[in-house]
Amino acid sequence: MMKVKRINEILQYVQKKQSVSLDDLVEEFNVSKNTIRRDVQELVEQEKLEKVYGGVSVPKPLTIPYHDRKVRNHKEKATIAELASQYVKDGDIIFLDSGTTTGEMLEYLKDKHLTIVTNNIDFTLEATPYHQLHVYSTGGMYERTTRSYVGIESAESIAKYNFNKAFMASTGLSLEKGITNSSPLETQIKSTVIDKSEEVFIMADHSKFDNYSLTTYCNFTDIQYLVTDRVPDDKYLKYAEEHQFKVLYPHS
Repeated sequence: MMKVKRINEILQYVQKKQSVSLDDLVEEFNVSKNTIRRDVQELVEQEKLEKVYGGVSVPKPLTIPYHDRKVRNHKEKATIAELASQYVKDGDIIFLDSGTTTGEMLEYLKDKHLTIVTNNIDFTLEATPYHQLHVYSTGGMYERTTRSYVGIESAESIAKYNFNKAFMASTGLSLEKGITNSSPLETQIKSTVIDKSEEVFIMADHSKFDNYSLTTYCNFTDIQYLVTDRVPDDKYLKYAEEHQFKVLYPHS
C-alpha cells in the first residue's frame, strides 16, 4: 500500500474508532510499529490526530482555538497571501474564501480599489477602515469553528455574482482526490465559487500536499493557479504543466 493512501486510511480508521492503540494499527494495516509511529507522527503534526498513552485519538472539538490556528505558521501564510495578492488588480471583483491564509491577504489588498465578496467574517470586520474596498458578505449560517458563513443561503447568494478571481483555501490536496475540504457545509459554497470565477487560485501551504479531507470541491483541471510557500514535489509541477495550471511559490 502506498504511504499516502495508508496514512489517509489510518486517519479514517481512527476517526471511526475515536481512539486506538498503536498495536491495533499494526495489526490492522500489517506494517511494522516503526512505520505506524512515523505515519501517526505525520498526522499529529498536521493536527488531524493527537497522541494519547499507548496510542492515538481524534482531537477534541475546538482543541485548537481559531486564534491559535490563525497565528500558527503565520510566516508561511503571509508568504502565500502576498504572492497571491500580486495578481489582484484595481477594479477586480474577487471572492475571498474563509480561512486563516486567505485572511492574510488584507494587508496586501487594503490600498487597492476592489469589490470583494466573502464568507470570511474576520476579513469583513478588519476591512472596515478601508473605504476603497467594497465588501459584500454572503450571509448564511455562522460556523464558529471557521468563523465563516456556510450553508445553502451562502451558496445561493454567491451564485448571483460573477468573479474575475477567486482565492480559495483547502485542508488537503492530492493528485488522486483533487482539492478537498473537511467541512461538507462549505463544499457547496466552494464549488459554486469555482463555477462563477474566471480564474481560481488555490492557496495551500506545504503541509496540505498529498493529503485529502472529507469532500472534494474541485479538481486541478478547474483551477488556474496553485499558490504555496515552497517548491512542491516534482509530480505536482509535471501535473501542472500537463493540465495547464501554474504553480506559484517564492522565486518561482
